[in-house]
Amino acid sequence: MPRRRNERPDWVRAGQITLGHRIAELRISAGLTQEDLADRMGVERRTVQRYEAAVTDPRYGDLLLIARALRVHVSDLLGGG
Repeated sequence: MPRRRNERPDWVRAGQITLGHRIAELRISAGLTQEDLADRMGVERRTVQRYEAAVTDPRYGDLLLIARALRVHVSDLLGGG
């Protein structure tokens, strides 16, 4: 995949890291492993791993799947809950 011409601003990177931590926190609170969450979403475990590590951003559809699997609202993932 081609690299971005310009790196993302620090505040965007901070948001990615916060989202990844929030997904992990909610997953652990729900008593799920990364594998469990991945199974509920229908994705590979490494996808969940990459989201939690802020290596990649979940697409909107995956945010909906994550929220449903964790039985929370999407705004809870994004810190608006």
